[in-house]
Amino acid sequence: MEPQTPEKSSPGSSEEKPKQTWADFIFEPGISFDEAMNRWDAFVKRSGVELTDEDCPAQCRFPANLYVRELFMPAGSVITSRIHLAENPFFVLKGSVTVLSENEGRVTYTAPCYGITKPNTRRLLLVHEDTIWVTVHPNPDNITDGAIMLEQVTAFPKNPYLPQPCLASSQV
Repeated sequence: MEPQTPEKSSPGSSEEKPKQTWADFIFEPGISFDEAMNRWDAFVKRSGVELTDEDCPAQCRFPANLYVRELFMPAGSVITSRIHLAENPFFVLKGSVTVLSENEGRVTYTAPCYGITKPNTRRLLLVHEDTIWVTVHPNPDNITDGAIMLEQVTAFPKNPYLPQPCLASSQV
Protein backbone atom coordinates (compact mmCIF):
# COMPACT_ATOMS: atom_id res chain seq x y z
CA MET A 1 0.00 0.00 0.00
CA GLU A 2 1.35 3.43 -0.93
CA PRO A 3 1.74 5.94 1.97
CA GLN A 4 -0.76 8.78 2.13
CA THR A 5 0.46 12.24 1.13
CA PRO A 6 -1.44 15.52 1.16
CA GLU A 7 -1.62 15.38 -2.65
CA LYS A 8 -3.38 11.98 -2.76
CA SER A 9 -6.92 11.16 -1.82
CA SER A 10 -7.99 8.18 0.23
CA PRO A 11 -7.54 4.65 -1.18
CA GLY A 12 -10.17 3.69 -3.72
CA SER A 13 -11.07 7.29 -4.53
CA SER A 14 -10.51 8.58 -8.03
CA GLU A 15 -10.64 12.24 -6.98
CA GLU A 16 -7.42 14.13 -6.45
CA LYS A 17 -7.23 16.46 -3.46
CA PRO A 18 -5.82 19.93 -4.10
CA LYS A 19 -2.09 20.15 -3.45
CA GLN A 20 -1.18 21.47 -0.02
CA THR A 21 1.03 24.53 0.28
CA TRP A 22 2.81 26.30 3.12
CA ALA A 23 -0.13 28.74 3.22
CA ASP A 24 -2.51 25.84 3.96
CA PHE A 25 -0.47 25.05 7.05
CA ILE A 26 0.01 28.65 8.17
CA PHE A 27 -3.65 29.60 7.77
CA GLU A 28 -5.18 26.25 8.67
CA PRO A 29 -8.90 26.57 9.54
CA GLY A 30 -9.65 26.64 13.24
CA ILE A 31 -6.35 28.11 14.47
CA SER A 32 -6.09 31.49 16.14
CA PHE A 33 -4.80 34.60 14.40
CA ASP A 34 -1.77 34.62 16.74
CA GLU A 35 -0.98 31.00 15.86
CA ALA A 36 -1.15 31.82 12.14
CA MET A 37 1.12 34.84 12.69
CA ASN A 38 3.62 32.72 14.65
CA ARG A 39 3.69 30.17 11.83
CA TRP A 40 4.17 32.90 9.23
CA ASP A 41 7.00 34.55 11.22
CA ALA A 42 8.77 31.23 11.61
CA PHE A 43 8.39 30.45 7.90
CA VAL A 44 9.86 33.82 6.90
CA LYS A 45 12.71 33.79 9.42
CA ARG A 46 13.74 30.23 8.61
CA SER A 47 13.50 30.76 4.85
CA GLY A 48 16.15 33.48 4.95
CA VAL A 49 14.02 36.07 3.16
CA GLU A 50 13.32 38.28 6.15
CA LEU A 51 13.55 42.00 5.49
CA THR A 52 16.43 43.92 7.04
CA ASP A 53 16.72 47.42 8.47
CA GLU A 54 18.20 48.44 5.11
CA ASP A 55 15.09 47.13 3.31
CA CYS A 56 12.70 48.92 5.69
CA PRO A 57 14.51 51.93 7.12
CA ALA A 58 12.94 53.65 10.12
CA GLN A 59 13.37 57.29 11.06
CA CYS A 60 12.67 58.37 14.63
CA ARG A 61 11.83 61.87 15.76
CA PHE A 62 11.33 63.11 19.29
CA PRO A 63 9.24 66.28 19.62
CA ALA A 64 8.48 67.20 23.23
CA ASN A 65 6.74 64.27 24.98
CA LEU A 66 6.28 62.31 21.74
CA TYR A 67 7.94 59.49 19.82
CA VAL A 68 7.29 59.61 16.06
CA ARG A 69 8.41 56.60 14.01
CA GLU A 70 8.39 56.66 10.21
CA LEU A 71 8.84 53.33 8.46
CA PHE A 72 9.46 52.78 4.75
CA MET A 73 8.08 49.47 3.40
CA PRO A 74 8.98 48.46 -0.18
CA ALA A 75 6.36 47.28 -2.67
CA GLY A 76 5.94 43.51 -2.74
CA SER A 77 6.87 43.05 0.91
CA VAL A 78 4.92 41.01 3.42
CA ILE A 79 5.60 42.32 6.92
CA THR A 80 4.50 41.25 10.38
CA SER A 81 4.26 43.82 13.10
CA ARG A 82 5.24 43.67 16.69
CA ILE A 83 2.42 43.81 19.25
CA HIS A 84 1.44 47.41 19.92
CA LEU A 85 1.02 47.87 23.66
CA ALA A 86 -1.12 51.02 23.75
CA GLU A 87 -3.56 52.92 21.58
CA ASN A 88 -1.85 55.27 19.15
CA PRO A 89 -2.51 57.00 15.83
CA PHE A 90 -0.93 55.86 12.58
CA PHE A 91 -0.67 57.64 9.24
CA VAL A 92 -0.08 56.20 5.78
CA LEU A 93 1.66 59.06 3.99
CA LYS A 94 2.52 57.26 0.76
CA GLY A 95 1.57 54.00 -0.93
CA SER A 96 -0.97 51.25 -0.52
CA VAL A 97 -0.99 48.30 1.88
CA THR A 98 -3.49 45.57 2.80
CA VAL A 99 -3.56 44.84 6.51
CA LEU A 100 -4.86 41.74 8.26
CA SER A 101 -5.39 41.86 12.03
CA GLU A 102 -7.79 40.49 14.60
CA ASN A 103 -9.39 43.81 15.42
CA GLU A 104 -9.30 45.39 11.92
CA GLY A 105 -10.07 42.31 9.87
CA ARG A 106 -8.80 42.79 6.32
CA VAL A 107 -8.53 46.37 5.13
CA THR A 108 -6.56 48.18 2.45
CA TYR A 109 -5.09 51.57 3.35
CA THR A 110 -4.17 53.89 0.48
CA ALA A 111 -2.37 57.15 1.18
CA PRO A 112 -3.16 59.60 2.41
CA CYS A 113 -5.06 58.13 5.34
CA TYR A 114 -4.86 57.58 9.07
CA GLY A 115 -6.29 55.38 11.78
CA ILE A 116 -5.99 54.36 15.39
CA THR A 117 -4.08 51.29 16.53
CA LYS A 118 -5.81 49.52 19.41
CA PRO A 119 -3.80 47.98 22.29
CA ASN A 120 -2.48 44.46 21.62
CA THR A 121 -2.75 44.87 17.83
CA ARG A 122 -0.56 42.62 15.70
CA ARG A 123 -0.70 42.99 11.92
CA LEU A 124 0.24 41.18 8.75
CA LEU A 125 0.86 43.73 5.98
CA LEU A 126 0.96 43.09 2.24
CA VAL A 127 2.63 46.12 0.67
CA HIS A 128 1.25 46.90 -2.81
CA GLU A 129 3.22 50.11 -3.43
CA ASP A 130 6.24 51.63 -1.71
CA THR A 131 4.66 52.79 1.54
CA ILE A 132 5.53 55.24 4.29
CA TRP A 133 3.75 54.35 7.59
CA VAL A 134 4.08 56.69 10.58
CA THR A 135 3.15 55.99 14.20
CA VAL A 136 2.97 58.48 17.06
CA HIS A 137 3.40 57.47 20.70
CA PRO A 138 3.50 59.24 24.08
CA ASN A 139 7.03 59.81 25.38
CA PRO A 140 6.56 61.42 28.82
CA ASP A 141 10.23 60.94 29.78
CA ASN A 142 11.48 62.54 26.53
CA ILE A 143 13.66 59.55 25.68
CA THR A 144 15.61 60.18 22.48
CA ASP A 145 16.69 56.61 21.69
CA GLY A 146 14.48 54.94 19.08
CA ALA A 147 15.42 51.39 20.15
CA ILE A 148 14.45 52.08 23.75
CA MET A 149 11.18 53.70 22.70
CA LEU A 150 10.33 50.83 20.35
CA GLU A 151 10.73 48.41 23.27
CA GLN A 152 8.47 50.58 25.44
CA VAL A 153 5.61 50.87 22.95
CA THR A 154 5.73 47.40 21.33
CA ALA A 155 6.54 43.81 22.24
CA PHE A 156 7.64 40.68 20.43
CA PRO A 157 5.16 37.84 20.68
CA LYS A 158 6.41 34.56 22.10
CA ASN A 159 6.79 32.21 19.16
CA PRO A 160 6.98 28.49 19.93
CA TYR A 161 8.32 27.82 16.42
CA LEU A 162 11.44 29.96 16.97
CA PRO A 163 14.21 29.53 19.54
CA GLN A 164 14.21 33.24 20.46
CA PRO A 165 12.70 36.48 19.18
CA CYS A 166 14.58 38.10 16.33
CA LEU A 167 15.07 41.79 17.10
CA ALA A 168 14.65 43.93 14.01
CA SER A 169 13.70 47.57 14.06
CA SER A 170 12.25 47.20 10.58
CA GLN A 171 9.15 45.55 12.00
CA VAL A 172 6.18 47.87 12.29
